[in-house]
Amino acid sequence: MKFIANENIALKTVESLKNQGIDILSIKNYGFGLKDEEVIKIAAKEHRILIMLDKDFGELVLRKGKRCEGIILLRIPPKSPEYLKEALVNLLKKNIKFENAFVVASLDKVRILPLTE
Repeated sequence: MKFIANENIALKTVESLKNQGIDILSIKNYGFGLKDEEVIKIAAKEHRILIMLDKDFGELVLRKGKRCEGIILLRIPPKSPEYLKEALVNLLKKNIKFENAFVVASLDKVRILPLTE
């Protein structure tokens, strides 16, 4: 699986995930302050699952039908880049199909909503 982290995910978190062998990029590699629609286009073009901390993308993907590979919405407090990295590593170890899904992960539960094509 390939991932792309939205700009609210620290570069240190992304680098730590890369060092663990996870194929992940930061949207910051494409510029700063990109509009949500542009972020979704980049993720779709690159066939990467978008990882984020904010809920804005739910409206675009679930209600407005913007196409993307999948989304992971982290409802986890970003206490530190290392804390967030550990939370992501633990989430990715679970037997979850992230492709074509909107995954909402908190500390105590994971919800999975299928994305329609």
